[in-house]
Amino acid sequence: MIQLIHVSKSYDRRPALSDITFEVEKGECVLLMGPSGAGKSTLLRMLIGAEHPDDGQIFVQGKNVTKLKRSEVPYLRRKVGSVFQDFRLLPKKSVFDNVALPLIVQGLPSVDIRRKVAEALRAVGVEHKKDQWPTSLSAGEQQRVCIARAIVNGPVVLLADEPTGNLDPELTGEIVELFKLINARGTTVIVSTHDPHVMGLVNRRVITLQQGVMVPAPELRVGV
Repeated sequence: MIQLIHVSKSYDRRPALSDITFEVEKGECVLLMGPSGAGKSTLLRMLIGAEHPDDGQIFVQGKNVTKLKRSEVPYLRRKVGSVFQDFRLLPKKSVFDNVALPLIVQGLPSVDIRRKVAEALRAVGVEHKKDQWPTSLSAGEQQRVCIARAIVNGPVVLLADEPTGNLDPELTGEIVELFKLINARGTTVIVSTHDPHVMGLVNRRVITLQQGVMVPAPELRVGV
């Protein structure tokens, strides 16, 4: 499903990732652990074609992401959903319109958009918030809307970059349960975090980065 082969990336000659090699199988749920600056965000951005490695190869569903033309990147992102710590919701659009945006860009008929958005909002438990503005929602509700937007296309892979970084422990548990539910439905999920509490909640395979290098997973790791 996902394969990184000897991937390295530097910024201004400062290594962000060094010789990273690993695979994620179809349907797996994997935690990408490490402190801030470890290279987690860089790695996830490369999986959606937003960054390119200096060396190495990246494959997603058999496609070499490092060789995609710019015009092909939007098609990759229809298969790979992304969730971020800072929500990135449009404040002047309703919850419905925020979630619908990826479908509108694709030019889907309005009847399909309404159906898919309703399904995504229902899946994350905020269908009753569809006509509200993002600024009226709690942090946990905003993150649920972000997840709905990420899954509205029915992606085969879902990437989450520090998705619980702005949430308290109770909300963190709720969001983690959502990711586990999405994974149970067949979506491959990679969640990056620096929080050991999340590792205990997710209880899946751990890939650990420190200063851009893969290191043995913490003893806290529990197998799938």
